[in-house]
Amino acid sequence: MKQILKRVSSVCAAVVCAASLTVSGAVIVAADSEIDETVKTQLITTAEGLTEALIPMSDEEIAGYMESSDAFTVQAVTSWDSSKEEVGELVETKDAEVEFDDEQYTVTVPVDFEKVDANFVYVFDAEGMPTSMSVDVQYPLSVTLQRAGLNTLMGLGTVFIMLVFLSFVISLFRFIPGLLEGKKKDEPAAAAPAPVPVPAAAPVVEEVTDDTELIAVIAAAIAASEGTSTDGFVVRSIRKVNRKKW
Repeated sequence: MKQILKRVSSVCAAVVCAASLTVSGAVIVAADSEIDETVKTQLITTAEGLTEALIPMSDEEIAGYMESSDAFTVQAVTSWDSSKEEVGELVETKDAEVEFDDEQYTVTVPVDFEKVDANFVYVFDAEGMPTSMSVDVQYPLSVTLQRAGLNTLMGLGTVFIMLVFLSFVISLFRFIPGLLEGKKKDEPAAAAPAPVPVPAAAPVVEEVTDDTELIAVIAAAIAASEGTSTDGFVVRSIRKVNRKKW
């Protein structure tokens, strides 16, 4: 396995180094929208060489390259590893295309596979060094529509489930007043305030009037009017008589 990794690594390194040396020497010839033919040829050669090195890699080789310290190598093998089962076996590699924009080159290598075609897209900086790589699987229209339909159904299903959940939560609001009332009933009644002590009423003292002199006067008057002495009768009580006033 180590010999295989060394062999593939040597091929990739040789392709990248050759591209960087050739492109760096001719990069000053490239204009904003035009690409020097030498630069273009070398970029295509580099991209196709990397593609041909990636496709036949085994799972063991891919796992070994994923432990590499080079970021571009890790990205390239990871992108291919996530797509190789989906595209199937290699059928044909077509002519690559090169574009120059924003001080970088984009090389697209179309590849036909058994199940579905894919584009290997490489990005090189102005010096011709590869900076990133991705595998763009070209799904047929039927697959694209199917995925779009599934995404739509998932979105609508999620919205429907949320609406049902919100309706259920809102329906529970009618139980809240009853729960609050039951909670109030369950709470212990507040202790009644202690009664304020009322001071005892002072005992009513009946005022006793000494009527001895009044009795003696009334008895004398009666005795005088009757022509007798006070020894013949005894005044036991005196009561006021209410008389009508005319």
